[in-house]
Amino acid sequence: MANNPTNKGNNKKKLKHQVNQDSEGANGDNPEVWATFDQSFKQVQSVLDRNRALIQQVNDNHQSRIPDNMVKNVALIQELNGNISKVVSLYSDFSSNFSTVFNQPDDGEEPKNGD
Repeated sequence: MANNPTNKGNNKKKLKHQVNQDSEGANGDNPEVWATFDQSFKQVQSVLDRNRALIQQVNDNHQSRIPDNMVKNVALIQELNGNISKVVSLYSDFSSNFSTVFNQPDDGEEPKNGD
């Protein structure tokens, strides 16, 4: 699989630098694809980690029953809402990129979706 003769002339997909040469698969000849996916997952994880901290702060504020803390929760919950939208957008972009990459035909092959 690693030495796919149909990809020998496909220099457009080659990188200036390689992230992980062990990342082989359907499009394993393009480490940039895997680097992009990895970056997308890291972005999502970062937002989810922030959401975890926000939820903990909202819970702490709520349990304190201090009026000022309850007011702070409004902004925290608004940030959570925005972050959820951001995660949805990141996953949508990831899904679109994934579909595009894995539905591209290798040199000389028909597209997988029959187009």
